[in-house]
Amino acid sequence: MLSGFMNFLWACFRPRSDRRVRNGSDSGGRQDGLLWYKDSGYHHNGDFSMAVVQANNLLEDQSQLESGCLSLQESGPYGTFVGVYDGHGGPETSRFINSNLFQNLKRFTSENQSISVEVIKKAFQATEEGFLSIVSKQWPMKPQLAAVGSCCLVGVVCGGTLYIANLGDSRAVLGRHVKATGEVLAIQLSDEHNACIESVRQELRSTHPDDSQIVVLKHNVWRVKGLIQISRSIGDVYLKNAEFNREPLYAKFRLREPFKRPILSSDPSVSVHQLQPHDLFIIFASDGLWEHLTNQEAVDIVQNHPRAVCYKQDLILLAQGIAKRLVKVALRKAAKKREMRYSDLKKIDRGVRRHFHDDITVIVLFLDMNKTISVNVSVKGAGMNTLASSPN
Repeated sequence: MLSGFMNFLWACFRPRSDRRVRNGSDSGGRQDGLLWYKDSGYHHNGDFSMAVVQANNLLEDQSQLESGCLSLQESGPYGTFVGVYDGHGGPETSRFINSNLFQNLKRFTSENQSISVEVIKKAFQATEEGFLSIVSKQWPMKPQLAAVGSCCLVGVVCGGTLYIANLGDSRAVLGRHVKATGEVLAIQLSDEHNACIESVRQELRSTHPDDSQIVVLKHNVWRVKGLIQISRSIGDVYLKNAEFNREPLYAKFRLREPFKRPILSSDPSVSVHQLQPHDLFIIFASDGLWEHLTNQEAVDIVQNHPRAVCYKQDLILLAQGIAKRLVKVALRKAAKKREMRYSDLKKIDRGVRRHFHDDITVIVLFLDMNKTISVNVSVKGAGMNTLASSPN
């Protein structure tokens, strides 16, 4: 009886080589008010879940998952790329990153014939330079574009190696099984660049020894030059190039004294991890999630979420809506902090909703490094095209 049930499950959930998922404008995702979610899908070494909830008038969070060839050459390498881009000041920078960063990575991977820390850093720098070019061209018409920027969190899984690159305060957290105790521990993989962290303030002071106001405590929040919390980003060129820190930029962004060296950096922190069988999943999320959940709380929610199983070495989807679950838990906590019900929070429209919580993006990537799936997937926000075949 159990065997029959498992066969039924597998028949329902297995990917088929002749199946293309193209479901209109959301391309496989669903919309529930301001919440968009993709409950489950396959990537090169397992499956994933994705969810985004909007709070701003214009969604400033952008995100993507790309799985398949990570090069312009069909010979590979193959793997999975995850990006979470938390914009500020507007959506322009995060949208630009969403359209260009992965393509830059593929270009440099082709040139070097492999993924490496150097390749990832080159992709970040090319993306920064590309956005700077846009700001320069549009400066006479849209000077405020110089004050738009984005955090940038990237994960690349390739050949059993995980690369994590980060600018800003989005976060990647690994769920690792501890065999001796049976626990699943949360391990933060990304370095954060927020002035609220003492080590970040020390770094800023050491790189700007002549500026006593490089970090300022303003309304009980540490800010770089009293303007911005993060110390690294894509964009924000008004704090990187002095030529853009002048009229006609709004006065609230302009510094009183000119600066000789960039105040913010676009150089990402990059770490390399050799994945092990006990590394179960990775949570990639913008800081909108981490404002309400600790690393361990998020990992516990993922680990305790009901999910399918493997049968006769066939991979059955595990993700099944877990990203949406994480977002909803965060929203319930946000509502509770304001002494209101979640059902009432859901009725609040975008724009006004920003007073209660930030845009939130979550991608949960489950890992099974003993299996690979022949799958080409491209997900950007609410868009997805996929062609999958059975695991091997």
